[in-house]
Amino acid sequence: MSLKANYYDQPEGEDLFGKMLATNKYALAGGLGWSTVEVMMVSKPKGYLPTIARYLYFTGPFVGMASAFTVGAYAANKLRGRDDGWNYVAGAFAAGGVYGAWKRNVVSGLVAGLIFSVAGALKKQSIDEGWEFFPEVKNHAVSSINPNRYDFTLTQERERGWTTGK
Repeated sequence: MSLKANYYDQPEGEDLFGKMLATNKYALAGGLGWSTVEVMMVSKPKGYLPTIARYLYFTGPFVGMASAFTVGAYAANKLRGRDDGWNYVAGAFAAGGVYGAWKRNVVSGLVAGLIFSVAGALKKQSIDEGWEFFPEVKNHAVSSINPNRYDFTLTQERERGWTTGK
């Protein structure tokens, strides 16, 4: 199994390990990014151990929520025998349960499960119907990394070497 595995490489209900790898690599990246911002701008711990503890405090639940979603959706698919959006709702409420346990608040876990389930059902619908949930961003703006490639003038330069014909 390669690190380039995607969640939708295999049909739903197959290859749990590949799906876990696909979701957890994004959760790990998001958790490390969120932890970095939190450590540098909010908590500012002093020393290595408190910094590592803050990283684990945020990255662990991110990976846990991704794992709970993947296992929940996989188990719902296997138990129900159907491939539809309700499997994603079951996985989303499992991830919401992990969030609620992390925050030590049942209501926040239920609210997170509800928000995750709406996002999961929309994602499943986008996969089934063929539209993109997060479309690719097309940059139309001109960058100034290489300004010689672009014409920033209001009017283009005229041809050289022409005469009026007189």
